[in-house]
Amino acid sequence: MIKVCHLSSVHQRDDTRIFLKECISLAKNFNVFLVVADDLGNLKKNNINIFDVGKSNGRFKRLLITSKKIYNKAIELNCDIYHFHDPELLRIGLKLAKRGKIVIYDAHEDVPKQIMDKHWIPKILRSLISYLFSMYEAYVAKRISGILSVTENICNRFKKQNKNVELVANYPLLEEAKKMNQLDFKKNEKQICYIGGLFPTRGISEMIESIENINVELVLAGTFSPESFKSELENKNSWKKVNFLGHVKREEIMKILKTSKLGLVTLHPTRSYVESLPIKMFEYMSAGLPVIASNFPKWKNIINETNCGICVNPLDPNEIAKAIEFFLTKPEKAKEMGQNGRKLIEKKYNWSIEERKLNAFYSSLLQR
Repeated sequence: MIKVCHLSSVHQRDDTRIFLKECISLAKNFNVFLVVADDLGNLKKNNINIFDVGKSNGRFKRLLITSKKIYNKAIELNCDIYHFHDPELLRIGLKLAKRGKIVIYDAHEDVPKQIMDKHWIPKILRSLISYLFSMYEAYVAKRISGILSVTENICNRFKKQNKNVELVANYPLLEEAKKMNQLDFKKNEKQICYIGGLFPTRGISEMIESIENINVELVLAGTFSPESFKSELENKNSWKKVNFLGHVKREEIMKILKTSKLGLVTLHPTRSYVESLPIKMFEYMSAGLPVIASNFPKWKNIINETNCGICVNPLDPNEIAKAIEFFLTKPEKAKEMGQNGRKLIEKKYNWSIEERKLNAFYSSLLQR
């Protein structure tokens, strides 16, 4: 049987896109391995062999030490296809391609644009670093077998370097949506939620300010970066209305979605976010929650497609507050919009459709 190996130095072994979607889907037809660096040890789960090379603290140690360990494990496994998920593994992908392996780069984000908004990179250096990275990424893209990505814009950028590019969007699993419907949790009419990375550009500060005069609890599930950002938010008057849970597992996420009234995804209009397709927006819809989202054109088109939420200026807490109050005071309308979103997921934005595209992409590379 064809051996497939997924590689990640950054993501957890239970990452939704990598493990729950791609690896499990591919395991139906291939012998699948997953190499990670999370200090949780080796394991076989869902017929997928997971190998842990150990965690390194800090970006530079991860780049130099962890990536080398991942490469050594990849060579040891001697697979037919290598599918890597992190920009810092580009050089590893290139080395594997030079060995004659089929190599796929899964570009989850538009990294050159992301670099322009990285708080830990001095502003004066961001343009130069972004340019240099885009040049290196393009260099590698020309020399590997193919590229997958999550948005049309990122795919179009890579088509200049590689003819084998496919859009495999990060849409929800229908199986999870069905499981969620079976969960027996009572909805809290005063609970709203945001699930995801807790960075300044994710609009967390504006969300918290928006609930200052509303009788509501905001559930935050995710990890703060930088940690000092959490201390800054704790000084806000409305922090007392926040229920911060930290990083939670999938089962807890489903419970949060099941008990919440609505989901927030009010990301700032950064270069990378405006063109993104945030998985949490679709997971809210899959759970039957109405969505309050940033008023980016691409997001507005999706939400207006079946009237499943409200788009707002993510930088305006007052506008966010008005949208929250609308759903809290109009429960029937909130329920209707939530059902509209779920129908859209079942019809169009779900993983079963993307799974077929993933398998077809693999087959095309194997036939070369």
